Amino acid sequence: MTPSIWHDLLYPDVPILEKIIRPILVYLFLLVGLRLAGKRELATLNPLDLVVLLTISNTVQNAIIGSDNSVLGGIVGATTLLIMNYVLVDLIYRIPRLGMLIEGRPDVLISGGKLHKQRLSTERISVEDLEAAARRQGFASLKEVDQAILYPSGTFCFIGKVPRTEALHYQQLMTQLNQIAEDVKSLKPTKA
Repeated sequence: MTPSIWHDLLYPDVPILEKIIRPILVYLFLLVGLRLAGKRELATLNPLDLVVLLTISNTVQNAIIGSDNSVLGGIVGATTLLIMNYVLVDLIYRIPRLGMLIEGRPDVLISGGKLHKQRLSTERISVEDLEAAARRQGFASLKEVDQAILYPSGTFCFIGKVPRTEALHYQQLMTQLNQIAEDVKSLKPTKA
């Protein structure tokens, strides 16, 4: 190997401070951009969304590395992204309000069995996409769903329409009481 290969591999073409600042700026831009795009980008990745995400990654590559193609420059950029992500995740863990500001709040898409079409529209999720997500979690249709929540991470939570334990016990007690009342009625002599 010639000395110029080692130079090309190990010596970045741009200052190290610039190699650190570039990924931080791109990271923050993408964080804000994906937050504004909505949870749908993470929830139901369709082919159009996939193309956008792949294109974004290719588009911001040069913004992160600049004109530098050195291995050391790539390692500095990647390390900066990893550290930035670790610090932000740690801050979100320690300061929940910051997490809500950055990630947003969960969206209730169905409550009490009622579909909230305005929330679906806001998140750009079709009823068909929601039904597909429900089927992936074992529901035959949305008619079986009491609650559907879309979390900031893009994951869905579906809660089925199952009677609560107290309601089941109450129904069983009422059935037994009705049976006892019928039995008592049959034991009483009828007045003629």
